Amino acid sequence: MKPRVLIIDDEQAICTSLSFALEDDYSVMTTTDPEKGILIAEKEPVDIILLDLRIGRYNGMDVLQKIKQKAPKVTVIMMTAYASIETSIEAIKMGAYYYIEKPINIENLLSLLLRATEFKQISTKLETLHEDQEEKKGLKDFLGNSMAMKYVFSMIERIKDIDSCVLITGESGTGKELVAKRIHYLGKRKDGPLEILNCAAIPESLLESELFGYEKGAFTGATQQKEGKWVAANGGTLFLDEISEMPLPLQAKLLRVIQEREVTPLGSNKKIPLDVRILCAANKNLEQMVKEGNFREDLYFRLNVIPIKTPPLRERKEDLPLLIDYFLQKYCKEMNREKRSFSAAARRLLLDYHYPGNVRELGNIIEYSVALSLNTVIDEGDLPHSILEQKKGDGGISNDSEKNIVIPIGLTMKEIEKKVISETLKHSGKHRQRTAQTLQISERSLRDKIKLYDIEK
Repeated sequence: MKPRVLIIDDEQAICTSLSFALEDDYSVMTTTDPEKGILIAEKEPVDIILLDLRIGRYNGMDVLQKIKQKAPKVTVIMMTAYASIETSIEAIKMGAYYYIEKPINIENLLSLLLRATEFKQISTKLETLHEDQEEKKGLKDFLGNSMAMKYVFSMIERIKDIDSCVLITGESGTGKELVAKRIHYLGKRKDGPLEILNCAAIPESLLESELFGYEKGAFTGATQQKEGKWVAANGGTLFLDEISEMPLPLQAKLLRVIQEREVTPLGSNKKIPLDVRILCAANKNLEQMVKEGNFREDLYFRLNVIPIKTPPLRERKEDLPLLIDYFLQKYCKEMNREKRSFSAAARRLLLDYHYPGNVRELGNIIEYSVALSLNTVIDEGDLPHSILEQKKGDGGISNDSEKNIVIPIGLTMKEIEKKVISETLKHSGKHRQRTAQTLQISERSLRDKIKLYDIEK
């Protein structure tokens, strides 16, 4: 596609001659009306603007300022017969890329346009790379202006450069991993590795080897040496997600590594010194688990030096408009879709919904809506059924526990358990994490029961 150039000059002859000279290499638009030019810059995809310094009764500097307010990323080249060093410097200070004198030498102009195009391409690539890095680091998705989020941000800022253990708690989907990423990438260890281990996602038999690593021949199937997460995180941060799912025997070994600051891989006698900051997350009440004997008290106090609680979305509803607009823009860009907006009715439903899955669920809802909508305005019918079901229920707030399951007399306990798990899984849209949270069991237990009862088939 040719780069798009907009020429704004009050002399129609200049617009016509420049358009003729550039049309082989550029897609050219022209106007003698500065107000129309500003509107085009705001509404149309323009790469470069050639702007006259004197446009009838208009001052080109004022027009430049308005263009930069409406379309800050567009590249502007000023044209003038009244060249001076002062005006050139002033224009560049106000955001112009460069300055060219009238009468315009076409060869010089083509050379300048080529450099401006290359400059814009490089700037766009750098901006995209920066955005990708920000997204990878979890610095873009974590948004909020509510008091609850401001407190979380202030805590992150205060602890990012110290090495104390941090325990991040909160419901599923509230952004616990994003808090961990933000602590790491904003702190002094940002140039070191960030290793993430989800204790619920790895089978119990493999969790120890994944964490500690092993030597070749340490056990059956250990055909080569493997570096564990502890060693991989040396010089950086280790984030242990869903720490509540770690088995008690492994908790004792974890405590010892934290205390001694050294690790011994399985099958080895060599102790490796560690320089690792530890961040942990849990969506269960660890204090209650300690009382019930399911989590070591000494480990709990080791990890819970600095607690941070991520608030559920229902407690920071004032952040919804900001998050809705962010996810809408994000998924339109990712799917290469034309810019979209929500109708008033659809937006009202989104603002009223209770979000049991928190910010993660909000993101999924908007991704669904952008993917399936056929028009630029997303209406009620483009929203998932979970949103629409709420509207049917007298506009009231519902939750997962309100759905009734009929249990016939005569079923065995195993049959009852299978039915409850099946129906809850179906009700949550096959979302395992939400199902486990509703049933108040671990994801590992849910996975084992699904396999035991052959539920997915």
